[in-house]
Amino acid sequence: MRIYGLKSCDTCRKALKALEAAGHAPAFHDIRAAPLPPGEITRFRDTFGDALVNRRSTTWRGLDEADRAADPAALLAAHPALMKRPVIEADGVLYLGWGPEVQVALLG
Repeated sequence: MRIYGLKSCDTCRKALKALEAAGHAPAFHDIRAAPLPPGEITRFRDTFGDALVNRRSTTWRGLDEADRAADPAALLAAHPALMKRPVIEADGVLYLGWGPEVQVALLG
């Protein structure tokens, strides 16, 4: 199991703590410290589509219209904090966020 997110993200920390408490040993990938390779961004985008870009973030609000119109993969490469977090990979399946449906799928 692998969690992709930001170490400063409260939601990522909650997910990591809950998964560890449930007996999982997830590896954490800080996307700011070690940016995702283009292939991973493409794989995530193919799975989640436009939902992968967090359009409610302060980073998004700070972008001008020209930047917002850019290719989402290029935006995520340039601004890792734009990725909705966390992305969790478990047994070859990708999950986005830490909502109730993801918690039920991963915690039972």
